[in-house]
Parts: sequence; C-alpha cells; structure tokens
Amino acid sequence: MNVKKTLSLYGLKWNPFSPELPIEALLVTPKIEHFAWRVEQLVQEGGFAMITGESGTGKSVALRIVASRLSALRDVAVGAIERPQSKGSDFYRELGDIFAVKLTPSNRWGGFKALRERWKTHVSSSRIRPVLLIDEAQEMPGQVLAELRILASADFDATSLLTVVLSGDGRLGELLRQDYLVPLGSRIRTRLVTEAASRDELLDLLSHALLSAGNAAIMTAQLKDTLVDHSAGNCRVLMTMAGELLAYGMANEIRQLDEKAYLEVFQPNQPRSALRKKVRA
Repeated sequence: MNVKKTLSLYGLKWNPFSPELPIEALLVTPKIEHFAWRVEQLVQEGGFAMITGESGTGKSVALRIVASRLSALRDVAVGAIERPQSKGSDFYRELGDIFAVKLTPSNRWGGFKALRERWKTHVSSSRIRPVLLIDEAQEMPGQVLAELRILASADFDATSLLTVVLSGDGRLGELLRQDYLVPLGSRIRTRLVTEAASRDELLDLLSHALLSAGNAAIMTAQLKDTLVDHSAGNCRVLMTMAGELLAYGMANEIRQLDEKAYLEVFQPNQPRSALRKKVRA
C-alpha cells in the first residue's frame, strides 16, 4: 500500500489498520487500564505479571501500552527480551546486553552475581525494580523460566529484584502448570486474560481506529457491521480485513468504503448483478 497516497486520499494521520500504530492510537480498554496500573504499582515491589490469550485478542497491544506507561515513570529501567526461545547461555547474554552488564557466557555463576548486583544497586538508589518484558513467553524453555525466578529473588525469596511481565498464548499457562514451574506460577501477582471480543467491543475498536487516525467517515455504518460480523471476535482479523478494504479503496480512489466494496474484495467471483442485488438487500 502506498501510505502517502492513502493518507492524502482519506485525510488520515496514519494508516488506522497498521500493526505499527502509534501508542496514542491504541484503544485502552478498562481491563488493560487496570492491568497497566497494577504493573505500575508492582515496580515498587517486584514480582511477576502475566498476559495470556489466544492469537489476535490483543496481548501485544496490552504489552505495548504497559511498556509505554512504564517508560514514562521516573527511574524505571525497562528492557524487553527479543529472543524468548534462547537457552541458558544466550538468555544470559541478552540480559547482559539489556542491563548493560558485561557477562562471560562460560561463567554462569559470575553472570548471575553481576546481574543481581546491578539490580540491587538500582533498587537501593531508586526503590524501583527494573522491568523485564517478555513477549511470546510460551516459547521460553522451561529451565530458563525456572532460572529467571531464582535470578530475580533474594533474601530467601523475601525480596524481588526484578519486575517481569510475561505475555503468551494458552501454551504459557500450560507450561507454568509443569511441576517444576509451579513455584513460578504461584508467584504471578497480577494477570490479564485477553478473550474473543464481543460485537460491541469490535465496533468500538474499529470506530476508535478510524477516529484517532482522523477520518471516522471512511466506512459506512453498514460496512462496519459487516466487518464485525465476519471477524469471529478476533481483533487482528478485523484489522486485517479493514486494511484490505482500505488498500482496495485507495487503488480505486473510493472516497467512502461501503458494502459493495466489501463484496468486491472478499467475494470477487460473484457476477456484478449478484453483487448489486446483495448491496440493495
């Protein structure tokens, strides 16, 4: 999609259906608001928080919102794991890079001590725990998760040196039910479960995306209803379908997208006469 042409045609500040929406364009639901607030409180004490849900239900959006809120707080150091599937040595390497600690991969004990000293120094100077965000946490080896629990605790588990936010699909919950990870699962202090969205929630999401981008009239009300009805409660499916329609509208210079455009994009093999009859109906 030619982004500049799309923005010009529709008078948009950004593509409302792009995965790369600016943070101010994301819809903050009451559930996400409460979870983000709870994590903000958690940085003063440390511990684990968790986001779980199926693909396309808003986990990554929630994590982006949490990351943005935390980054705005004074003295909060926020890092994110980019390769959750790493095994022990590579996991320590990434932690060392995130927290600016020089580690020797062959000396796991030295890395363990160095990271904990860095976190203890931060806590003693600011009273705020560093934060580690882990998306796609269901991909993490169980032994690495167990290591992280021990690494982040001190004083016989009375003190947390780190705040960790795990985000993953249903496999993450199953992983934490393994016997050797039950101690970590029992330490999850706050949870957000993302679920299939209701029809009203999807309409709110679609309307918010258009309004925040600068043009709420791109789609007719009937088209919004049609998109929501065909999204199966999945936010990502809704945004993907809407993005396809926007690209089609740009290619054909359609100023307002309607049900006719929907049929032409998603049911293109029907005769034109059948399309017109469906639109009239």
